[in-house]
Amino acid sequence: MQARDPRQKIDWSRMEEADNFAKTVRLFRQGRYDADSFRRFRLQHGAYGTRMTGDYAMVRIKIPAGEVYPHHLEQISRLSEQYSIGSAHFSTRENIQLHWVILEDVSEIMRGLAEVGLTSREACGNTVRNVMCSPLSGVCPDEEFDSTPYALATARFFLRNPMAQNLPRKFKFNFTCCEQHGMARMVDVGLIPATRDGERGFKVFLGGGLGNKSYVGHQLEEFTPEEDLLYTSISVMRIFDRLGDRKNMARNRMRYLVHDMGWEKFQNLVLKERAIVRATQSVVTQLQVDRTPGVIRRPLQVCDESGSSRDGYAKWLKTNTMPQKQPEYHTVFVTLEAGDITSGQLVSLAGLIREHSSEGKARAGFSQNVALRYVHKDDLPPLYSKLLDAGLAKSGALTMSAPIGCSGTTSCNLALTNSHRLAKEIQRKLLAMGLDDDPDLYDSSIKISGCPNSCGQHGIATIGFYGGGGRVGKDMYPNYQMSLAGRSDAGTMLGQTCARVPAKRVIPVILKIIEIFRGNKKPGDTLKSWLHRVATGAEDSDVKSISDIKKMLDPLIVPPTKDEDPDFYLDYGSDTNYHTKTGKGECAA
Repeated sequence: MQARDPRQKIDWSRMEEADNFAKTVRLFRQGRYDADSFRRFRLQHGAYGTRMTGDYAMVRIKIPAGEVYPHHLEQISRLSEQYSIGSAHFSTRENIQLHWVILEDVSEIMRGLAEVGLTSREACGNTVRNVMCSPLSGVCPDEEFDSTPYALATARFFLRNPMAQNLPRKFKFNFTCCEQHGMARMVDVGLIPATRDGERGFKVFLGGGLGNKSYVGHQLEEFTPEEDLLYTSISVMRIFDRLGDRKNMARNRMRYLVHDMGWEKFQNLVLKERAIVRATQSVVTQLQVDRTPGVIRRPLQVCDESGSSRDGYAKWLKTNTMPQKQPEYHTVFVTLEAGDITSGQLVSLAGLIREHSSEGKARAGFSQNVALRYVHKDDLPPLYSKLLDAGLAKSGALTMSAPIGCSGTTSCNLALTNSHRLAKEIQRKLLAMGLDDDPDLYDSSIKISGCPNSCGQHGIATIGFYGGGGRVGKDMYPNYQMSLAGRSDAGTMLGQTCARVPAKRVIPVILKIIEIFRGNKKPGDTLKSWLHRVATGAEDSDVKSISDIKKMLDPLIVPPTKDEDPDFYLDYGSDTNYHTKTGKGECAA
């Protein structure tokens, strides 16, 4: 059994849930538990269906606020080796996923997670999903205060809470540090810390979300005091529970309720509901916000090796690290390929956290990466050297060269394309070309979903893609709908549809967009700022609209015949004919 780190403040687990899951699986196998009921039960406990099979599951581990400790990673490594495929996957919502787990082994993983205070409970299903928090919360120079304690308290309050067990659909909270870091306007409830006259509170955004139809959230009021945080959260959830569309699965997220009702009416309903909640809730119904500062103690350095002379250090330092508001400390972002990490690398990462993070833990990021915080500036060279030895020193973490890709056809029932593999191919190409070292591309992003449902967050990407199928005669090929100029900062905007791009032409199209940008940009422009100007009709070069870009891309996206280019008709990672076979989705189950 792994030893629990005494700095871990919250035990999220309940060991009895593992025993109950094992018992329920046996009943299901014996035909004594119907399939629909078992599916709901399985999802409530964080076991997601795996593509085209009922014998395997993906286990999604909740990492509230993204806080992950070395002993967590070591235990997950062991569980992956024993019950999964020898690797793990960091998602865009600060979960860690283990794929292709035999259904009967899910309870063993749950038991192993409980040993180290983790859980998969409510990581899937129609409940409050993992409560996210920006990995820069607490270290961001632009934040009003650290929102991490509030994210943890919110996660603890709603976990296993009866009011959150049977919502019309999944429900998401995002806490962030400032306007620039996070996606406060793109979730059900997004929160940015704010102060007024010395009082703590939040800017609260409601009704945002990505999917087949995406919406940007609305700010509830100018300032929501700290004491109203829980009352507001309960009120919004009660309204959604009462009025959400339980009959139409395609429209039962809260963003549709807000859109159909109209923002002003929904806003008034929330404010009235909050007054009722404030007047009727028991005094014991409070968030347990632990604002005790963590212990920051620079680990004893037992190795004086220098990594500053090793190849790639300067680029890595520039594209993977950020100075914190705490003098002499940096946050280091560990780049993963589409969120994947081997079990051996998990163990290596655990050791590096112990050796180099002065807070003794890491944070899962918003971009399928891992943030090591409180790394002293003098420790950056040896940390780089050890990351290089572990195969974890890829540069470009904070640039366009680290694309997001959902799991796609590698495991998802709804996926139409292998978005996961495409993200890796793009990353390898951009790194090989040195584009991670181009400052004009630093603040841009590439995000890829395997279907329109936006698990890859394509709608808020500088260059976004979602998968589908194309056809030439009787022959099908993998295809992506591309959008441009999305963003998720203070000026949050959904990307504008540009063109359908065949999978095997995605990389040439990205490179062509960069070429067009370089030929038309003005001094001080980045790709992100230039595309925003084009999309909003404020550009005065030869490229004045997204349609103009499409015309310039058209020659690249004309499909050849199968005889001319057989590889064009294969998806990445596949040697068989492309088809659009899908199964029953579980996002809404």
